[in-house]
Amino acid sequence: MKDERIPSFQTLGAFRPRTVAVIHALLLSTAVFSVICYAFSYSSMHVLHMRMPEIQFDRLRSSSPSFEPTVQPNDGNVASAMSQMAAVPPRWDNKTPSPPSAAPQSSFNEPAQTSRPIADQNSVALSSAAVSAKSYEGSKASSRLWRQRVIIAAAKNLKQHYAYPDVGQKMADSLLAHEKNGDDDAAADGAAFADLLTKQMREVSHDNHLELVYSQDLLPASRFDVQGRPLGPTTDDHARYRKTMEQENCTFEKTETLAHNIGYLKLNSFPDPSICRPAAVTAMASLNHVDAIIFDLRNNRGREPEMVALIAAYLFDRPEYWYNPRENTTPRSWTQSPVRGNRLADKPVYVLTSTRTFSGAEQFSYDLKMLKRAILVGETTGGAAHSGVFYRIDDRFGIGIPETKPINPFSKTDWAETGVEPDVKVKAAEALETAVKLAQSKLQKK
Repeated sequence: MKDERIPSFQTLGAFRPRTVAVIHALLLSTAVFSVICYAFSYSSMHVLHMRMPEIQFDRLRSSSPSFEPTVQPNDGNVASAMSQMAAVPPRWDNKTPSPPSAAPQSSFNEPAQTSRPIADQNSVALSSAAVSAKSYEGSKASSRLWRQRVIIAAAKNLKQHYAYPDVGQKMADSLLAHEKNGDDDAAADGAAFADLLTKQMREVSHDNHLELVYSQDLLPASRFDVQGRPLGPTTDDHARYRKTMEQENCTFEKTETLAHNIGYLKLNSFPDPSICRPAAVTAMASLNHVDAIIFDLRNNRGREPEMVALIAAYLFDRPEYWYNPRENTTPRSWTQSPVRGNRLADKPVYVLTSTRTFSGAEQFSYDLKMLKRAILVGETTGGAAHSGVFYRIDDRFGIGIPETKPINPFSKTDWAETGVEPDVKVKAAEALETAVKLAQSKLQKK
């Protein structure tokens, strides 16, 4: 008997698949192969499509100009490029996308160059976005190019806008000469470069109001006019300012009458009189009966010269020349004194100051001191005259240029950089107590 547990094999006869089956197999294999190839192709195209915006943005940042002075091919000298630009204003293209907010810091790690060409504009035109976000850390050529662009724009602004044209021309020539000699190559970054050009301008003009500025924050072209000057406040800005002034009583923090009938007014800014004139008139009227008055400006950051002059008008019985370094001398440069019904024109005045006293508050203090109308008590003020007009050069650089010719009958210098020295020097925290004692002593002698 045959054992069924042992495998056995049988040989079948010859077998050939039918023609129809072979055709079906070929068709099925072809279809599967086509599907696989399509899948790979679609995947690659999809990935490339998703990366296109990034690729295009990288190209845009490195090549598309937004600040593009028209500079034709020249002899390789930045002064030659400057002369070609003289009659052509820069173009500001607000449509150029802004660079990333976290822009790399400047880098100027290049040796001085013996040859300093400015190439054709079509090959080297750098956008303000590229200057801000990429070129600072780029090659030797790109860092040299953006320095040249800043110098060209600064020189042009000096020639066009500086209050004294002959000095403006000398400063422009000096900047171009320093660039030609390679004196700017050692600047380590954007801030150092701005400081270096500021020093070069001041060496010629001896004007401490001049300054080339490097901004850590972007200076978007949409906030400046075609000449690069800041646009005025928007309607929304005015609305927010008005609301803030209403909430803060126009920064008239305190008005009261102290012992011995000494008036006290703490004012933390000189607000816009178009909004805050009623508050100013009310405050001064409430002190009209006092025998002496103390103005506390220890936390006053200034603001509007018109408000400074408005309050000063109460302290004189006739028009007085009111020096303002930010304005040309005009008929408006005198106080609108006397003020009808006012009784403060002959009363002793004391002004409290600190290192936080700035700008318009310093003007108030300086002019009253020069006119011998007030005694200043406290600390030397901050030294912010703010007499320059700011011009944007690109997304990171701007220049502050004095454009006015005010007449200062008191001194050859004002409080810019140095501040206003008090008549009685004490710590800011002790200024009020000291002023009250001085006022009491003055009133007792009458």
